[in-house]
Amino acid sequence: MREDTQDREEGKFAETLVLETDSLEGAVEEAAREWDILPSDVETRILEEGKKFLGLFSRKTRVELHPAGDLDVLRARRVLSEILGLMGMSVEIEVREDATLNLTGEDSGIVIGKYGETLKSLETLLNLALRDRTAGRMIRLDSDGYRERREASLERVALASAKEAVRRRRPITLEPMSSWERRVVHVALKDYSEVETRSVGDEPQRRVVVWPRRSARNAGN
Repeated sequence: MREDTQDREEGKFAETLVLETDSLEGAVEEAAREWDILPSDVETRILEEGKKFLGLFSRKTRVELHPAGDLDVLRARRVLSEILGLMGMSVEIEVREDATLNLTGEDSGIVIGKYGETLKSLETLLNLALRDRTAGRMIRLDSDGYRERREASLERVALASAKEAVRRRRPITLEPMSSWERRVVHVALKDYSEVETRSVGDEPQRRVVVWPRRSARNAGN
């Protein structure tokens, strides 16, 4: 026998499944299939222990099960685990705040790739695979602080490009970037009065162009 409860809280669903079972492991596997997550991401609470009576009949264990976190993120961890397994990567996947999955372990450097290209490609592939399950919500990937380091690097590039655009009095086009990378550039230069930024092109070749403002162009004349 099973009981399902589902309560809306802060725009998300907190789900609980109550099962009567002979096997706790089997109940966990059933819940994992129900929510499309890893069995290790299912938490349990025994409501009533099973008992045998005179060896003739028994009462099953009644157990309450629920996801160990945000369902969208846990589903993403399951899908990413399968992708990395197919790639033969030895990587642990940690759940962090803000819908971020952190990749750590022996092959984490390989997963990042040159300039983070592999990590960005994995993020894109993961979100495409989950598109119908997460209603367009973006799942982010990181690897032991790579995103923070990348953000600092992008801020330096943004400021250098702004100075170059003003000096040369012509727009500077940056490399293709993901949406969060472009946002870092826009934010880094939003208070830089001598330039403005625009995103141009289509994904995955969408990039930021740093334009000198007319007053900055005229100043050099």
